[in-house]
Amino acid sequence: MKYFSESNINQLDHIYKINLINSCSGYKSANLIGSISKDGVENVAVFSSVTHIGSSPAMLGFFLRPTTVLRNTYQNLKATGIYTINHIHRSIAEEAHHTSAKYDASISEFDLTELQAEYKSHFAAPFVEGAPIQLEMQFVEEYHIKANDTILVIGKISGLYINEDLIEEDGFINLSKAEIAAINGLDGYVIPETKMRYGYQRPKTLNYN
Repeated sequence: MKYFSESNINQLDHIYKINLINSCSGYKSANLIGSISKDGVENVAVFSSVTHIGSSPAMLGFFLRPTTVLRNTYQNLKATGIYTINHIHRSIAEEAHHTSAKYDASISEFDLTELQAEYKSHFAAPFVEGAPIQLEMQFVEEYHIKANDTILVIGKISGLYINEDLIEEDGFINLSKAEIAAINGLDGYVIPETKMRYGYQRPKTLNYN
């Protein structure tokens, strides 16, 4: 087994290092966040940091790198207070990945990829058409992570659209049925399969007899 000390890691080639560290945490969620500017310019960008915050109320978070460079998603959601989260699936993975390229705020990634914007009647931010799971999000708060100058953005789920055939009797969403992708590192995409579920666990009773 190869060992990397902190000193080793700090001395690695930049690309090697970011690939290594982005991969070592394991598979990450693969989502497209849709937003719109005050001027009506749509934006859609891939994020691998969306994470569950809590169920009551239903909240999700995601991380942003420093805002010293262009962060259209962040600027849009702060201006409008809303955004969408859309699950990436097999058939759109390549187009979704291209949204990681940095474009000027005046340019919509929907115009430069085969991804299509979709609007629900009461929500102003764009969803990604065909995404089997689409979430309406409202910005709640943010936290500055001083250690590396990143931002944790927290939002509440104000609406949830799910292809009905993915929902099992107990509310479990079977992502593998929709070939939902996960991200390995920066640019590796995988399609996980649900092989088993172990159910809600309770403490075992020890028998001292």
